[in-house]
Amino acid sequence: MVAGLILLLIGGLWYFADYFAGSGPLSRLGRLPGDINIRRGHWNVYIPITSCILLSIILTLIFSLFRR
Repeated sequence: MVAGLILLLIGGLWYFADYFAGSGPLSRLGRLPGDINIRRGHWNVYIPITSCILLSIILTLIFSLFRR
């Protein structure tokens, strides 16, 4: 339950990040070099490869600190 509440809190902060961050580092997440965005006519395909790798590294470091 605690993990779910933490994820809910992170999701809420992520949703409102544009209002708080402006042009800060959170606003660049999802538009990093290596993220693929293909636009053709009326459809759009977005693949956030670099953002996922960066987020995975950050979360791994955070969780490893809590384990100790």
